[in-house]
Amino acid sequence: MKKKYSFEEFQDIMKQLRSEDGCPWDRVQTHETLKPCIIEEAAEVNAAIRILQKTGDSENLCEELGDVLLQVVMHSQIAQDAGEFTLDDVISMVSEKMIRRHPHVFGQVIAESTDQVLNNWEEIKKQEKKEQSWITSELRDIPVEFPALVRGQKVLKKAAGTYKVNKALEESVNNIKEKAKVLKNSEEVEAAIGEILMEIANIAQLSKLNAEMILRDKIDDFIEKYE
Repeated sequence: MKKKYSFEEFQDIMKQLRSEDGCPWDRVQTHETLKPCIIEEAAEVNAAIRILQKTGDSENLCEELGDVLLQVVMHSQIAQDAGEFTLDDVISMVSEKMIRRHPHVFGQVIAESTDQVLNNWEEIKKQEKKEQSWITSELRDIPVEFPALVRGQKVLKKAAGTYKVNKALEESVNNIKEKAKVLKNSEEVEAAIGEILMEIANIAQLSKLNAEMILRDKIDDFIEKYE
């Protein structure tokens, strides 16, 4: 029978890999060097979910989630080695966050719809951000590492809530029509495409859709059409 490893055993494996007698590659990794890895692993989880939806096979998703878990444990071990924090700190922090952001479950707040839950979540998150000294701007706090369409939607959503910058769906549609007229002008095409993409992000945000996922699905449709 195949051995089943526990979470504690997995932690011990990582500690051994990072030890003096461990793996030369694992020992020299830092938070910075692992940045590309966690982006790639998150993308592979999304790919595994797509495979699950199409085939019903969950084995690949199980494997890719393990790779994401590896990144969490490895970053935590690197932090522990540097005296920054431990995996227990990570677990405690996220547990506290889940309890704090679900007052309708762990407190006395009433939330009878998903919209109410999300509104409460955003309000609590906003209060948390005020206590974080490294945040200088609500809009600049949105990571540049996000895919551009994801970041665009988040910026637009934050701007609407914080600065009351609201653009109606019809206005965005009309702006796209206007900008499309200059696409044949080589001197203006780059700026026009940028503005069209922002308007598309706004339409997706107002429609409560994910522009990034929509584009990914369309790319897959295109590939399947020709292959």
